[in-house]
Amino acid sequence: MTQTRFKPVEEQLAYLKKGAAEIIPEADLKAKLENSLKTGKPLRAYLGVDPTAPDIHLGHTVVLRKLKHFQDLGHTAIFLIGDFSAMIGDPTGQSETRPPLTREQVDANAKTYLAQVFKLLDPQKTEVRYNSEWLDKLSSYDVVRLCGHYRLARMLEREDFRSRLLNNQPISVHELLYPLLTAYDAVVLKSDVEIGATEQKFNLLVHRDIQREYGLPSEVALTMPILVGLDGQRKMSKTLGNYIGITESPTDIFGKLMSIPDELMWTYYDLVTDRTPEEIAVLKKEVSSGAAHPMDAKMRLAQEVISGFHGEEAARKAAENFQRVFRDRQAPTEVELQRIPRGPAKKLATLLAELKLAPSKSEAGRLIEQGGVEIDGVRVDDPRKDIDLSKSAEFLLRVGKKKFLRILVE
Repeated sequence: MTQTRFKPVEEQLAYLKKGAAEIIPEADLKAKLENSLKTGKPLRAYLGVDPTAPDIHLGHTVVLRKLKHFQDLGHTAIFLIGDFSAMIGDPTGQSETRPPLTREQVDANAKTYLAQVFKLLDPQKTEVRYNSEWLDKLSSYDVVRLCGHYRLARMLEREDFRSRLLNNQPISVHELLYPLLTAYDAVVLKSDVEIGATEQKFNLLVHRDIQREYGLPSEVALTMPILVGLDGQRKMSKTLGNYIGITESPTDIFGKLMSIPDELMWTYYDLVTDRTPEEIAVLKKEVSSGAAHPMDAKMRLAQEVISGFHGEEAARKAAENFQRVFRDRQAPTEVELQRIPRGPAKKLATLLAELKLAPSKSEAGRLIEQGGVEIDGVRVDDPRKDIDLSKSAEFLLRVGKKKFLRILVE
């Protein structure tokens, strides 16, 4: 059996610490890496994800990228799909009991996860597991035995449970089981390292304790920060609408990344690219000194993110399209074509509302009066302007900065 050749421990540590919030305990990770280097045996690092929704956004990739870092270094990356635990529902951060998902919902979501995950991880080198493999098989005796390894008082120290108790909000018993059952994942996987977001810290610490109770060495818990969303204030979330889906078009991803506050881009560089801290520091210094423009640095960020999910060519095209539309104020190279039948003339405001380029005629009128509408590159500021639809014609409508529509009258 050929031993894996690993990089020096300090070099591995520096790579793994990039962007990390906490490594609990760091000394254990160093010791495990030293032993791995000595024996040639890779560490078993895992990330558990409950498929509670079908799509992955950029915030989810922060922990996924850290798992990739272990894979890059030659260690075993385990992507665990919590198809059993998703039916319980992780109580982390919840102010009330989460309604359980059905097996059908979970299975449907899980199917779409892997295609997205493998945009980052190497499918040939990733160990994919489902925790229903073992949790489905636990007997009543096994569950009781598992519960006997943890104290209720410690479980209730958890911030969200404590808050709900203080506010007289209910806590269901199955929610108390969640961290114990997911701890059993760590027992079965015999993991050396587990990766999770900072909000998962309590669960990860329970997992360490339960591994020890089952006679195994405790894994290292590596937590990653929560990615702030496009609004620059709250965590990235589909519910809040401040997210970037990794399956969105390169053009949409580029536009969304260009909309984040300038200061936030350094966090994004740290958490969603593989740039080293030294490279990020140099770029940040160039921007602060005026040697580089913040927009150029942000464009580089957008290209790097898109390259990882859609390839370098798609990233290049998205950058060129942004340059045309927002810097050179030209139409994008690909514009949606809308065919409309010939007929009587229509007021511009009416036409915009009918084409859904504005939510209403009055809103369309306001946009026109504010100078936000162009026809074939010429600004129009009269909402009552008649648009001749009586003969075949083609023209380009621009509404605001981002909406373009090529109209074909036929």
